[in-house]
Amino acid sequence: MTISASDVRHVAVLARLALNEERVPALVSELNGILAHMEVLQRVALPDVMDNDRGMPSLSLREDVAVPGVVDTERTAFAPMMRDGFFLVPQLDTHKPQLDVLPPKGKDLHRGRRTPTAVEGPQPQWKDPNRSGTTPTAAEGPPFVWLDRDVGAVVDAVNDGRCTPGDLVHAALARVTSRAAGRDGLNAVLSVDPVGAARDAEAVQARVVRGTPMPLAGVPILVKDNIATRRLPTSCGSRILEGYISPFDATVIRRLRDAGAMVVGKTNMDEFAMGSSTENSVFGPTRNPVDPTRVPGGSSGGSAAAVAAGVTAVALGSETGGSVRQPAAFCGIVGVKPTYGRVSRFGLVAFASSLDQVGVFGRRVNDAARVLEVIAGVDPLDATSVHAPPLTCRHAPDASLSGVVIGRPVEYFPGSLDPRIRALCDVSLERLRARGAEIRDVSLPHTALAIPVYYILAPAEASSNLARFDGVRYGLRLEGNGLQGMYEATRSGGFGPEVTRRILLGTYVLSAGYYDAYYRRAQAVRALITQDFERVFATGVHVLFTPTTPTTAFPVGAVSDPYEMYLSDIFTATANLAGVPAMSQPIGRIDGLPVGGQLIAARFDETTMFRVATVLEDALGQDAHR
Repeated sequence: MTISASDVRHVAVLARLALNEERVPALVSELNGILAHMEVLQRVALPDVMDNDRGMPSLSLREDVAVPGVVDTERTAFAPMMRDGFFLVPQLDTHKPQLDVLPPKGKDLHRGRRTPTAVEGPQPQWKDPNRSGTTPTAAEGPPFVWLDRDVGAVVDAVNDGRCTPGDLVHAALARVTSRAAGRDGLNAVLSVDPVGAARDAEAVQARVVRGTPMPLAGVPILVKDNIATRRLPTSCGSRILEGYISPFDATVIRRLRDAGAMVVGKTNMDEFAMGSSTENSVFGPTRNPVDPTRVPGGSSGGSAAAVAAGVTAVALGSETGGSVRQPAAFCGIVGVKPTYGRVSRFGLVAFASSLDQVGVFGRRVNDAARVLEVIAGVDPLDATSVHAPPLTCRHAPDASLSGVVIGRPVEYFPGSLDPRIRALCDVSLERLRARGAEIRDVSLPHTALAIPVYYILAPAEASSNLARFDGVRYGLRLEGNGLQGMYEATRSGGFGPEVTRRILLGTYVLSAGYYDAYYRRAQAVRALITQDFERVFATGVHVLFTPTTPTTAFPVGAVSDPYEMYLSDIFTATANLAGVPAMSQPIGRIDGLPVGGQLIAARFDETTMFRVATVLEDALGQDAHR
């Protein structure tokens, strides 16, 4: 099937998008190129799968129950002004990222101690600590050194008084404003909250003095800009939400603050989480701290780059098809996608609701484990969150893997795979074998269909979810001839090229005449992919090991073909389609660029996945970073 210019115009009307006519020929070419790759699904036999199968294990959705409304004055104080039932938010040119502000110098906030300030004079260029032996500090000595320690050491230092939460807030903000992450450098951090973070630090310090246990006491953290925060903008990297401030915090944000963490800023991302390089942000591309001429991956590239640059030890991202694991691999850090339903999605701006999941970045496995333990758990505000036993992710690094079976899926090691990536994976598997694990070749036969399936289902869901961003309830106040004029100006001028392309694609595959050929068939093939994983884990395999990506980080601007960009998620999208947990961790470097190894476990078996990851991290040691 091919799509014509008239089809594109018709679909744009269905999607309520006003297109620039000059852009139509390019869209025709791009969409036909993408659809050509989807034709492979027409040749898949579906003997045992219902053609309307979601492809996901069933989730018990709770009934909505009406409860008396209670006005939360703390939350509503941050709500935008309303007129005629619609939110009013700032003009496009009134919101500027605030990256040059620190809390007042010298203010006596913490035990009579003068608060630390940013270093006088020019900030040093960031250097990769795993290559040069240096750390990306803005000053020598405390409190900056604590930002380079693991999360457990930071918590201990805060609890015993060697460092205060205020110290850590100032240190993290100083690194944001340095060339390590600011708009003049990596462009990883979009906005910061110095006043709010300082207040959070005071509150955490008071809880420390009272002896209140907090698993993340005093830990600064950065958050991807599609996770709702009531004190910071939630722009999703898009013009249409630039300046928007949510009237509530996402559940994961509340749980972080309850655990003693301090949210210091929001990170750059591909617009509405659609991309694999963080080049699709209205705020400009983020660059990889290992090599600034290359991308950090996406769509959570800002969070990955900030952690790799040493701004914070941990950060939150989100995943729909690999958007935590792929940038983690490109930047040489740990990235975790939990089981679908393990972590609440309340407050995560929806891209594709059956695929989205909040994920965690960390420099070390146990750092990510601590954060995941805090944010996991059922949430009455998210009907897809699941009751599950409490999550335990931290393990001793020297534990034996005796009795653990690790599967090596042959489809993830094709003949076309870079032999250097294959070699690093082989070394990792041998190190795991030396720790007692059994390595077994297995097959996931429908792996090659993951990208065609994903790029039908995800755009289809996105076309529905993004319909709410119509320029009236959210977005910019634009001049127009009545409601329609405002609507068209915002929808056409607000969304960038990648988001526009995916909305059109999703609307097309859901339209009459194409629904059965594309969307319904993709759902059925998704079921086959899910069954592949269930079948392998049923044979006694505990964890699968694969490369995270088929290549290392590519240069900024190097990939112009949309489908070629989509292929960077070829090894990650399957886990999202099946709803299983997966993570990436560093396993070595090629020409100085990080390579990630991926672990995939059965649904809700993050414990085993982290056990293997902790042992692998210890077994590889510094070999993982050189």
